[in-house]
Amino acid sequence: MTETTPPDQGPPDTAPQPGAPRDLGGGIRAILAPNPSPMTHWGTNTYLLGTRRLAVIDPGPDDPAHLAAILGALGPGQSISHILVTHAHLDHSPLARRLSAATGAPVLAHGGPEAGRSAVMARLAQAGRIGGGEGVDSGFAPDRALGDGEPVAGDGWHLTAHWTPGHFGNHMCFDAGGDMFSGDLVMGWASTLISPPDGDLTQFRASCARLAAAAPARLLPGHGAPVSEPAARIAWQVAHRDAREAAILGQLARGPADAATLARRIYTDTPPGLLGAAARNVLAHLVDLLQRSRVRALSPLSRTTRFALSGGPGEDA
Repeated sequence: MTETTPPDQGPPDTAPQPGAPRDLGGGIRAILAPNPSPMTHWGTNTYLLGTRRLAVIDPGPDDPAHLAAILGALGPGQSISHILVTHAHLDHSPLARRLSAATGAPVLAHGGPEAGRSAVMARLAQAGRIGGGEGVDSGFAPDRALGDGEPVAGDGWHLTAHWTPGHFGNHMCFDAGGDMFSGDLVMGWASTLISPPDGDLTQFRASCARLAAAAPARLLPGHGAPVSEPAARIAWQVAHRDAREAAILGQLARGPADAATLARRIYTDTPPGLLGAAARNVLAHLVDLLQRSRVRALSPLSRTTRFALSGGPGEDA
């Protein structure tokens, strides 16, 4: 697939300058937050939509320099009328409250950090044995909760909010009529982390199917460059999950194992510092497989539970 950035930003794998607004066309500008990491790539993309009364999508981390960059991008006669958040992770939502205080604009999102969880994940969260909670903005609360399919209109711009859980229960994508702000659901630089109970692989697959059906012309993700071939990238994400599932089932054919053990066996090229995240992805697969009766848990579900193939032996071979 192909990814694109403006001509003055270099090739798609070149990081833009943090804090410098860049024109993506269609009345959209992006400002990169200064929070690069193995989990955020170059950093978080904050998007500005419109020409006079603007929408800001994903204000980003609570960083004074990034707040100054967003406010500094406003030209004569420009102001911010709406602040939209794709999901309540610390690299996307915390600056929303300070930006709202500075501009008077309301914060819109699907809900707080626990909104949108499936019944299965709500039960796992209540039991408290499965871990998770990495990077959650636990205090996030929007001024207005958006429903699935709800329109949001401003001065010369129009968005449709789509509830797209999977990476996070309250995750939303925002459709600007061809340009889809896809948050962390689908990105061009990496696959998406899914860590239960905040992430749900069953929901993720459904959201990918829904995003594909919307047939956007371009994805504007939370991290990395714009994706100019969305259908191919979404299909890759689903195929990647299918391949991981097959690898997990293949390993369990050798005998029962827990998520961490399976991650070490499957993610052989992953740096040791990222194996924890890999184990969370494997756990998401195992919970999904458990719902589909493809595997069984050998003890009450937790982060250390060992799983076996359904109908297979209950002890290591």
